[in-house]
Amino acid sequence: MKKILYLFLFIPLVFSAQINESDTLNLKAKLALTGFWQDGNVETLIFRAKSDLSFKISKPLVFKTQNSYVYQEFGKVKADEDILSLNFLYFNPEKKIYPLLLGFVSTNYRREIDLRYLVGAGVTFQILKHKKNWLKLAVSSEYEKTNFRESNFNRSAYDGDESITTARGTVWVNGKWHLFKEKVIINHEFYVQPSLEHSDNYRWQADLGLELPVWKYLNFKINYLYTFESIVIENQAQEDSMLTFGFTLKSFTTDKK
Repeated sequence: MKKILYLFLFIPLVFSAQINESDTLNLKAKLALTGFWQDGNVETLIFRAKSDLSFKISKPLVFKTQNSYVYQEFGKVKADEDILSLNFLYFNPEKKIYPLLLGFVSTNYRREIDLRYLVGAGVTFQILKHKKNWLKLAVSSEYEKTNFRESNFNRSAYDGDESITTARGTVWVNGKWHLFKEKVIINHEFYVQPSLEHSDNYRWQADLGLELPVWKYLNFKINYLYTFESIVIENQAQEDSMLTFGFTLKSFTTDKK
């Protein structure tokens, strides 16, 4: 009998259940490490790392950076190796309405994106601010440039150019909810990014999380991620989705506001 070994690692080390830049803490950090390894008849390797860091530069300024790395290999053939860095500078985020600057950098092996970057500015509206529940809406505008490894796209109007630049508008909706006497915690992060120049160039993402407290510092977590891009290399799928399971380890029991 061939040996089949499953190693399923989902061991986040989390110093904040979900980082909220409006929190009163001077420093908040989160690190999550996840993976899956299967050997034998089917060989699969998946590794994911994600970190979040938020700190106060001065009384009115808060910097937040979210960084992730994904590597996937099937049958010893690389399928994904992606880097994403989201960086924000907030001005007076304790207020109901506050401005922000942003800068994003990403790569995507499967989508054949060598480098994508966005820079822009916007404003955040705190729709609901409670001790444990919160809901935010943000609107921003960005300049984006994406360098691809190929120049044949699913929309022929973009063929022949390995770089695509555009101005974008983005609508973000983020929130966190404690339900059923804190027996269920729901997190959601959603954004839509249409081009302000071309109606056929847009993307959107939904990131949904459900947590069930196991201990005051430990939650069991289910996470679903869905992404859509309208402009992709020819014959590639526009949609991606991922369902993961794991745990959240916190350094404190409540979200302070």
